[in-house]
Amino acid sequence: MCKLFTSILVVFVLFQCTSVVQASTLQNAYENHQSNVQVKGSGTVIRILKDDNKGSRHQKFILKLSSGQTILIAHNIDLAPRINSISYGDTIQFYGEYEWNNKGGVVHWTHRDPNGHHVGGWLKHNGHTYQ
Repeated sequence: MCKLFTSILVVFVLFQCTSVVQASTLQNAYENHQSNVQVKGSGTVIRILKDDNKGSRHQKFILKLSSGQTILIAHNIDLAPRINSISYGDTIQFYGEYEWNNKGGVVHWTHRDPNGHHVGGWLKHNGHTYQ
């Protein structure tokens, strides 16, 4: 029983450390005005925006991170499934490319690259992965 508890504790601590590293990467990118940075994290949906239908279609929403920073997620729905069940207050995990702006930044490339030249990204919501 002690070994099981210790194992669970170790996994929990490692997960927390990973989350801090991921959050600090995003925070550093924002603070240093960096773009083209692969980031991974999670946040709470605070606003759902209209789809951008000019050129490649994108589902757009704003997440608030645990740090208080907000980011825009621009998810290409011509290349990946849209999240139909998204609602205010939902938690979304993301992996994609960060682009700096003075409002907190944008994460895009949350899908596979059909040409295989760019790192594939994803969104996770309610146990489903969208890529």
